[in-house]
Amino acid sequence: MTVNNRNSDSKGQDAVSTKKMAFYAFGSIISMHLIVAFDTYIFYFYEVEVGLPVLMLSLAVIIYTLWALVSSPIIGYLTDRPFKWSKKYGFRLPWIIFGCIPSLLFYILIFTPPNTNPWAIFWYLIIIACFFETFFTIYRLHYSGLYANLFREDSERKKATVISFLISNPITLVLTMFPLFIIVYGNRNTFVLTALITVVIMFICHILTIPGIIESDEMKKRFLQGYINEHSKEKVPFSKILKVVVRNKNFIVTLASFALTYVALMLYYASMMYFYKDILRVPLSNLIWAALGAFLTMTISMPLWNKIGQKHEHKTMYIVGLILSAATLIPFLWITTLTEFTIIVIVRGVAMAGFIIMFQPMAADNMDEITLKCERHVEPTLSGLSSIIFRSSAIFIALIIGLVHIITGYNPNPDAIQTPLAVLGIRVHTAVIPLILLMLACIVILPYDLTSEKKNAIKKKMRELGL
Repeated sequence: MTVNNRNSDSKGQDAVSTKKMAFYAFGSIISMHLIVAFDTYIFYFYEVEVGLPVLMLSLAVIIYTLWALVSSPIIGYLTDRPFKWSKKYGFRLPWIIFGCIPSLLFYILIFTPPNTNPWAIFWYLIIIACFFETFFTIYRLHYSGLYANLFREDSERKKATVISFLISNPITLVLTMFPLFIIVYGNRNTFVLTALITVVIMFICHILTIPGIIESDEMKKRFLQGYINEHSKEKVPFSKILKVVVRNKNFIVTLASFALTYVALMLYYASMMYFYKDILRVPLSNLIWAALGAFLTMTISMPLWNKIGQKHEHKTMYIVGLILSAATLIPFLWITTLTEFTIIVIVRGVAMAGFIIMFQPMAADNMDEITLKCERHVEPTLSGLSSIIFRSSAIFIALIIGLVHIITGYNPNPDAIQTPLAVLGIRVHTAVIPLILLMLACIVILPYDLTSEKKNAIKKKMRELGL
């Protein structure tokens, strides 16, 4: 399958074809949904379905997350350089392919713990999760690192993001909805079947991604440029990259704000299984209309948000989206019926689209600024450093849900009817804490000052350096 990498645009610069953007978009399904599914199901599955004591479960999550925090920047740094195969196969493509397949296999194994004592289950979870985190890190660092080098201009990045959501959303809808018809409370085998089907769909997406991640000779040349630059013949030391990052205000505030937002989102998603079972008290299949409605509103509103975003700075759109999304969490403090829930998540789909569409463009802008200062592309290294913050969200989720359940006396029996205090606890980790985190994310991002004028100046200097 051959895809033209670039077409000439009106400015005389090469522009990525829409076709290539579309193929690239399939990888975002793996990059985003796999880890979201992992974080969404793992705590509920091991606490309620497997019966692992909540303290042991929280400790296991903390241990394998610490492994991810330590290994991510190291993996990014060690793989972020030319190898013997790089000129022929590309700098990112081999790593993306290498990381994906094992990630999918270990994802299945997460849901097949042995039927044995709690300590054996505890160590099984840690070992399998560490392998999953390692290979998924390799995949995600190089897939996300390719974005800034593949899509060079603001218009390309916004267009690629919209195409990504328009392509990934229908598949994500399928990945979100089919478990509703399979998972049965108290039946572990239904989780295994769900994982198997998820992996099959992900593998098909992986195959479709390949034409979109093949690097042109021009891209290879840009990547290699930093390594043959007259002033930087040696590999940039990790300490230098770290020093540049720490001193870069925009990268730090963006990373902190994104981390707060990510913890809020993952905590919300991880809480949904408890909200469905213990507050709405309905079979998962009854939630189909809510999932379908949220998908439609998010998909329909995405082009609208993009059109509005063409006239405003990234930061402005991001903050507006966060505030609207936080507002839609408030009703979760009192809703008790499926009808109320469906209406709220449909409205929430519009709000979430507003800030989600800004993630990749803002991250790419920061990478450009640091690439210019380092005089070479260091995107996987930056992604590895970012992972320290993002993957730490699993620790916070484990601590928050674990502590709330211990304090409120949550009963992990799949057939249990929770006490009013336990129900209040579920509402707290579903809505109250995520709302606070989103508001903090708005405050943290305020010093961000990468305006259109500054970004254009950065891109101009990068072109002069051949980057």
